[in-house]
Amino acid sequence: MPRILILGGTTESRRLAERLVERGDCELILSLAGRTAAPIAQPVPVHSGGFGGAEGLAAYVSEYKIDLMIDATHPFAARISENASKASHLTDTPLLALRRPAWERHEGDCWTSVATMPEAVMALGEAPKWVFLTIGRQEAFHFERAPQHRYLVRSVDAITPPLVLPEVNYILSAGPFTETDEINLLIENHIDVIVAKNSGGDATYAKISAARSLGLPVIMVERQPTPDVQAVGTVAEALALVDHILSPLMKRGV
Repeated sequence: MPRILILGGTTESRRLAERLVERGDCELILSLAGRTAAPIAQPVPVHSGGFGGAEGLAAYVSEYKIDLMIDATHPFAARISENASKASHLTDTPLLALRRPAWERHEGDCWTSVATMPEAVMALGEAPKWVFLTIGRQEAFHFERAPQHRYLVRSVDAITPPLVLPEVNYILSAGPFTETDEINLLIENHIDVIVAKNSGGDATYAKISAARSLGLPVIMVERQPTPDVQAVGTVAEALALVDHILSPLMKRGV
């Protein structure tokens, strides 16, 4: 059977793996970066940790005779997406990207779009504010440059070491969240502004709709350009393309 390597870590990657397992017409390996302390159980064999750059990923693809790579990583996992594109070219292995659509502005949204996390820090301004920081833990350290603000930081895993800031509170939690709960959280903590990544998807969108309801500004870190590979936005579309890409192999009984 054809062998597929899914570069995962998202809800979509797990759902795609589940659907492919149900079909039973291919072998699957799901790769996780290993950054989450307690990852959700996956339905297929898992490779945890990195590969050693594009060359290392290419070597893995060759060694394990991968017939198709699917990049279903987080929209902000730019490095692994770049490595996947390079490894695809090095090994002449088909690559499909499953990228959830970015959030779009709606009437009532008050967004300041920025390209990088340092730009998000600058966009907060000098006047002290209560900031709801919902960007994960990898880049939270940037906000140590703006100690005049007070921070409420939500992440799946603890930020270690803790941020060197005069006033910061932490929430450890994973979505999905409801708009009602997010509105209550924002009001109870006197939040003036939200900093978020444009991750897309439903699990964490409630904070955006809650900000709209309350008229709060959002500093939105937008996605950077991604490698120019064949991409789809849903699991259903990915399954259809898997069939198209692998059908010659399945007909030959590979």
